[in-house]
Amino acid sequence: MAYIHAKTAAGRQEIEDRARRLPPGLRSILLMVDGQRDDNELTGMLPGLRAPDDALAQLAEMGLIEVVGGALAPSAPRAFTSGREQDPVLYKQLYEWMSESVRKYLGLKGYFMQLKIERCADAASLEKLWPEMAAAVSKAKSPALATRWLEETRALLASQPETV
Repeated sequence: MAYIHAKTAAGRQEIEDRARRLPPGLRSILLMVDGQRDDNELTGMLPGLRAPDDALAQLAEMGLIEVVGGALAPSAPRAFTSGREQDPVLYKQLYEWMSESVRKYLGLKGYFMQLKIERCADAASLEKLWPEMAAAVSKAKSPALATRWLEETRALLASQPETV
């Protein structure tokens, strides 16, 4: 499973002040962590940046990056069972939830995210936006809030009865 990483507050601070004096390879990969790239993409960059093979683990251990999404989250199964992704009631509820989340957490910064939500035709396509939405919430508010948002989104789906 691929996970999306984002800088923590300490990671952003490190970019600004260089207080830890990270080796160039680690600093380079920290710069590349943006809440959009998954660990597979970041790991693929390691050789070109001359970063150690365990750079992501080192940065996470230092508290400079954290997992904010990806193949949803570390313990999240795929949200939909067969046929559920086409349920119009589920789509409407998920659409409203995500649109409200954009307004609540992202404000005007969420304009392009809202456009992506508008383009989704079913619940499955909305689900594909979850990592990107979580990364945006993480960047705008906090990684903890992004994690909570993902959990609440999954809970919303779990609370919906399956239709046939």
